[in-house]
Amino acid sequence: MFDDFSQVLHGYWEQFLYMLPRLLIAALVMGVVWIGASRLRTWLAAKLSAHSDDPLLTDFLTQVGRWVLVLTGLVLALNILGFSGVVGGILGAAGLSAFVVGFAFKDIAENFLAGIILAFNRPFGVNDTVKIQDMFGQITKLNLRTTEMGTFDGRDISIPNAIVLKEPLINYTRDGFIRQDFVVGVDYDDDVAAAIALILEQVRKEPEVLIEREPFAVVDELAASTVNLKVFFWTNTEDYRRATLELRSRVMNRVKKALMAGGYALPPDILELRLPTKMPAVPIQVAMAEPGTLADPPEDPKRPTKPAVNPSGTSLGPG
Repeated sequence: MFDDFSQVLHGYWEQFLYMLPRLLIAALVMGVVWIGASRLRTWLAAKLSAHSDDPLLTDFLTQVGRWVLVLTGLVLALNILGFSGVVGGILGAAGLSAFVVGFAFKDIAENFLAGIILAFNRPFGVNDTVKIQDMFGQITKLNLRTTEMGTFDGRDISIPNAIVLKEPLINYTRDGFIRQDFVVGVDYDDDVAAAIALILEQVRKEPEVLIEREPFAVVDELAASTVNLKVFFWTNTEDYRRATLELRSRVMNRVKKALMAGGYALPPDILELRLPTKMPAVPIQVAMAEPGTLADPPEDPKRPTKPAVNPSGTSLGPG
């Protein structure tokens, strides 16, 4: 029995010695291919970057080129080991495998194909501000399966490429500019035309407002207590947050100060209370609250008190 076992081991050892050169060559080929794939990715990135200003497409093509080289090296290594029949069988069964795998990995294949389409015909670029469904942020990267987005509140979202391709996508920065608007209300007794002229004058003073796209304002609503004016202006969107949120805030603050300095009233809303006609009259009495009650809370001890003044104008306070 020991002799039979020794003969089996000897046979395996001879087969190993016979296969050893092929194993070494196959390992060498895979090592060279793996290193070459990394070098190829770097080389492709440099070449594509020199001829294209689209970093998303460059990154996507370098990923595809790297994995194609790795798969080619794997097939070559299997042929060196004498597994050409296995390789032929795998390639011959590719049709059936694709049919079976298509059901098992339908989402992966769909997202991969969508990524290829987005890489070559894409409605966004790096750092573009977009909205997809209820997701809103800046595009940071396009992978083989997902599109990476960074939101303005610090979240990182990975969106499947199929969703990006199928769903409506709003790009806020592709054209380079965007229109902003806000509403301001003035009193009915104010000169609306003069108020509009003053507002537009203040809007034009902001350096980041586009003058070539003329700002304008219209009467938007005759509200209960105000004439609401809607103001429109255009701005660049290279930096969405600075060009929309911050700029809009500055423009609104500038307009508010100018209107108040110009004597325009910014009245609050008027509320009208109506009681049912069958309800008896409700008497309303206005009276001073008793000192120290909830209607007349005590003075804040941290607030400095004003000295009393007698009718003659002389201070009655201490000192």
